[in-house]
Amino acid sequence: MLAFKLAYKNLMSAGLRTWLNISVLSLAFVLIIFYNGMLDGWNRQGRNDTQAWEIGQGQYWHPDYDKYDIYSLNDAHQALSPQVKERVDQGHLIPQLIQQATIYPQGRMQSILMRGIPAHQDFLKLPTNVLRHQKNGIAVLIGRRMAKATMLKVNDQVLLRWRDKSGTYDAAKITIAAIFKCDVAEVDNGQIYIDYDQMQNMMDLDGEATLLVSNMEDSQALDGWDFKSADWLLKDLDQIINSERVSGIIIQLILLMIALLAIFDTQILSIFRRKKEIGTYIALGLTRRQVVGIFTVEGGMHSILAALFGAVYGIPFFIWINTIGIHFGSADMGMTIAETIYPYYSIQLVLATILIVLLSATLVSYWPARKIAKMKPTDALKGK
Repeated sequence: MLAFKLAYKNLMSAGLRTWLNISVLSLAFVLIIFYNGMLDGWNRQGRNDTQAWEIGQGQYWHPDYDKYDIYSLNDAHQALSPQVKERVDQGHLIPQLIQQATIYPQGRMQSILMRGIPAHQDFLKLPTNVLRHQKNGIAVLIGRRMAKATMLKVNDQVLLRWRDKSGTYDAAKITIAAIFKCDVAEVDNGQIYIDYDQMQNMMDLDGEATLLVSNMEDSQALDGWDFKSADWLLKDLDQIINSERVSGIIIQLILLMIALLAIFDTQILSIFRRKKEIGTYIALGLTRRQVVGIFTVEGGMHSILAALFGAVYGIPFFIWINTIGIHFGSADMGMTIAETIYPYYSIQLVLATILIVLLSATLVSYWPARKIAKMKPTDALKGK
């Protein structure tokens, strides 16, 4: 307790030097929490959007299906068993039939993926209900990115060409029933959505599917299907965010080192200028370890005061950012990222940041303070 009282008194008597150190260290506090909060917010929004638009609580894949190998689609489909049909009827599974096709917007040829999805499904955010109300021709649903790439608008018609299971090519006019806005690039880029029953007839693949989307957290094993959990399907997003987190650590370390360097210099200067004070402490009966502790606590208290000072302007700043979000424009980056990201500040993030800065400040204060243990009391009293 004595060390804390003396350390606090010494810090306050240092005046401007102390407040400069606290200001720099508090800025490091706020920026570290802000950057990691932004990444955590991106991660939460990205995962929630991907699950809401595409993967649900997981997917069952045909054993031959590989989303990175378009040539696997020809054979990656199978009939739905009675067990699967029962769960589909209960609304726990959404079957999707995926095949390669070609469209010809404005006379140009563009390869696309044609996804058959039940028009009545309701647990994915895709507005598939519009596929039930189209009376003229084949109704399809596309995303905003797809519409921009093909220059198609609602009610536009375009030629669609596909190959059925027998290898026979067929073609028909399709009508753009609706254009949806989605932050998940994989749901949008190069995809058109068509009613599942209608696509089965077009492909001559009655009762078959390429994958099944589940809305059950505790998914049961299904014979003939490979289950892919949400965590497995989201690993690419996690890798992107982790790589951004690693690059951000470098910037955070530089900023923290600048603040710690100021504390380190202050401690060295204090020991050089306060030798008589150190000698007085020892003459009054304090051990060298206790005197070292006083100077070490002084450095550690910089981080405590910096956390309190940072909270004064950091909390209003975080609340304001959470209100308006961080705008990333159109966010057409080829990955799942919302146009506006709202940071997420967890208790673990705040406590971990405080602990790291506190330990770092204490360590850089202890390092120069070790020299006190080698000082002779008589020389210290003389200021030598």
